[in-house]
Amino acid sequence: MSLTIGDTAPDFTAETTEGTINFHEWLGDSWGVLFSHPKNFTPVCTTELGYLASIKPEFDKRGVKIIGLSVDSVEKHPAWAKDIEETQGTAPNYPLIGDEDFAVSKAYGMLPAEVSGDAGDRTPADNQTVRSVFIVGPDKKIKLVLLYPMTTGRNFDEVLRVLDSLQLTANHKVATPAQWQQGGDVIIAGSVNNEAAKEIFGTWEEPKPYIRIVPQPS
Repeated sequence: MSLTIGDTAPDFTAETTEGTINFHEWLGDSWGVLFSHPKNFTPVCTTELGYLASIKPEFDKRGVKIIGLSVDSVEKHPAWAKDIEETQGTAPNYPLIGDEDFAVSKAYGMLPAEVSGDAGDRTPADNQTVRSVFIVGPDKKIKLVLLYPMTTGRNFDEVLRVLDSLQLTANHKVATPAQWQQGGDVIIAGSVNNEAAKEIFGTWEEPKPYIRIVPQPS
């Protein structure tokens, strides 16, 4: 199963380090980030979990919930969390799913449907496709999918930047240009004709008729 932007994020019930959760119920009316890892005690993922924990207040400010996933059992997560705190300075402060039956990984297209057996017997290489980031909106629709190789650590500052863009464009008829950062100029959405744009934005810069630039709405 391949998920893409606009699809409904599959619901699931799973054991996590913060108890049993139903994903859609846990998400509620919030935005969410689901990010996954091929296996506990892998070096790149250790750095990622620690860094994300250190910037969790930034996600909290935006009303975004974070949840991680590993195919290893929940019982194995505390020992990894201890290593993460020792090496990265911050232990995970968000729930981690134990996906030892691969149900969530399969539902999100991160492992083939035919995968079976004991999760503990699988190596990181066996699970190397489980390196994903999904941003899910309050409507439970997938807004972003990022897939990373095992050798490249994820840039969670970029995830925050995308969240800022998604939340802005969900509430205003604009789009954000390349390299946009919070507070920067934006582009009037192509779905807004000039007559409607004048009512909403007044005036704008127009280097080309299809590029209408305005300050970021507040």
